[in-house]
Amino acid sequence: MPKRTDLHKILVIGSGPIVIGQAAEFDYAGSQACISLKEEGYQVVLVNSNPATIMTDDQIADQVYLEPLTVPSLTEIIEREHPDALLPTLGGQIGLNLAIELDQAGVLKKFGVTLLGTDLQTIQEAEDREQFKQLMEEIGQPVPASLTVHTVEAACQFAEEAGYPVIVRPAFTLGGTGGGIANDQEELEIIAKRGLAQSPVTECLIEQSIAGLKEIEFEVMRDANGDEISVCCMENFDPVGLHTGDSIVVAPNQTLPDVQCQRLRSAALAIVAALKIEGGCNVQLAQSPISDDYYVIEVNPRVSRSSALASKATGYPIAKIAAKIAVGLNLSEITNPVTQTTIAAFEPALDYVVVKLPRFPFDKFGGADRHLGTQMKATGEVMGIGLTFEEALLKAVASLKIDPGVQASLLPANDDQLSDQKLVAALKSPTDLRLFELFVALKRGYSIADLADWTKISPFFLHKLAHIWQLKRELALQGGAAVANAKQFGFTNAMLASALRCSLSNVEQLVKNAGLAPVYKTVDTCASEFASATPYYYSSYFPGNNESQPLGNSVLVLGSGPIRIGQGVEFDYTTVHCVQAIQEAGYRAIIINNNPETVSTDFSISDKLYFEPLTVEHVMNVVNLEQPRGVIVQFGGANGH
Repeated sequence: MPKRTDLHKILVIGSGPIVIGQAAEFDYAGSQACISLKEEGYQVVLVNSNPATIMTDDQIADQVYLEPLTVPSLTEIIEREHPDALLPTLGGQIGLNLAIELDQAGVLKKFGVTLLGTDLQTIQEAEDREQFKQLMEEIGQPVPASLTVHTVEAACQFAEEAGYPVIVRPAFTLGGTGGGIANDQEELEIIAKRGLAQSPVTECLIEQSIAGLKEIEFEVMRDANGDEISVCCMENFDPVGLHTGDSIVVAPNQTLPDVQCQRLRSAALAIVAALKIEGGCNVQLAQSPISDDYYVIEVNPRVSRSSALASKATGYPIAKIAAKIAVGLNLSEITNPVTQTTIAAFEPALDYVVVKLPRFPFDKFGGADRHLGTQMKATGEVMGIGLTFEEALLKAVASLKIDPGVQASLLPANDDQLSDQKLVAALKSPTDLRLFELFVALKRGYSIADLADWTKISPFFLHKLAHIWQLKRELALQGGAAVANAKQFGFTNAMLASALRCSLSNVEQLVKNAGLAPVYKTVDTCASEFASATPYYYSSYFPGNNESQPLGNSVLVLGSGPIRIGQGVEFDYTTVHCVQAIQEAGYRAIIINNNPETVSTDFSISDKLYFEPLTVEHVMNVVNLEQPRGVIVQFGGANGH
């Protein structure tokens, strides 16, 4: 179906300020949507209240309003601009909720504004916990026993009948706000009261707990013609019970047998079809580790932080394509912007492993409760790409911008002062330090079986961590003879120095004498099956051909890394503008960054993108290959220095 010709001006809603659960990913999605709509010849009006974003640049939309994201403010703008349509699915939960409020206030009908993408009925069915539960039952998709409540008393009555623990899921909230796991009535009364207060419709789903099962996410695209694809299948390292934004996430999935993977993929596609989604959608499922049983957790009928991760992990530009679907184009009519030869209906293929690590704010708030649950606490995230899980994980660790001693040793500070009793308690009730506490447990000789029992993490992932720790022990025992193998599995020079108990300069000389240097591989959506016009790159020390050739006449720009307290989307803004200025001056711009949420890590922004840790080691490896005319560091915030 060709794009709609009855539309001329489209209003796009942004996501407002950076908050926990809503960070740079919506600047990325909104910016790309605006660009995509303008490519199709539409006038674009953007409303957002965050001046630090790329999307509020006057180049992104034809008209930009830096105004409050409220019904009165939007009503005034709609009356002034007379847009033909509204696209709300790229502004996070704020955009969805505002679309519903504008409809309920009669504003859309009064001014003849068409809602693009996923319609209001679908939003209601996906976001309203009771309606979603009923739809899943109608199409035969399993959901945990649950009850939608509007009072604390009703919540407690259900829990008494179903048994504790129960999960509280407030309706129409962002990042699990107000929710949690209640183990008894006292906890439930506190969480349910909070959840009902946080929900804009005073509604919570009280659900029998399925904490401990594997959590699997599918990022799905569907068009109005009913064609749909799975863009990416992502597996949470952590089990159900931790918000996916606070979990380590791996793509592609690592532990599912093909039969289970295909069953869950079919379920995700069936759910998206039943909801009549038009655009991108995130489907979260829980898979039993001991049987074929699975449950549907929830659906986000919009782009999300997971969408940004899936986009950067696969190279498939979800927001751009979702915007084109919203104006009537089908997947088979849209060219994949990365390859520029294949169509958007082709499912991406990965010939590498991606690991996302969340970035938490507890370094700034030492007295805060560090325990993790169903409410997101991470401010941002980083992404590592490698040929093995170990390599991708350690590159993500190197990207976190936390205590350098923790990053190098893989152990929390003062780990020797952590008693066995406190260690086991921490593993059973996770905090932001759980990855490093697992390495403490491996150091002390705890078995994989015990760790799996306490954490409910798949033994597959625990064996991978044990392999990393074994590599570290081999370095201590064998010295330089073990360096080449450790480099292949992602050990940075700082990690080598910690394991070898020597200086960083000695390690750098050791690596140089051994002739060890990375090769660069491509992310191109198609596992090199087709030629790609705009791929991006990651490093690996495994033998292979170097797929990145120097650009020449280039300037290298360092990005800002993960969103964290004091380092927000404003530095992505300055990074992108720096790149534009370099290109306008006649040079070719190269970016190094590791944040999958950002505009700067979109393949179309710079002439070349390296998805790498922002360390001296990784930056100098790129410098040695590209030989740029210069490196610009000041636009990446404190990270660049």
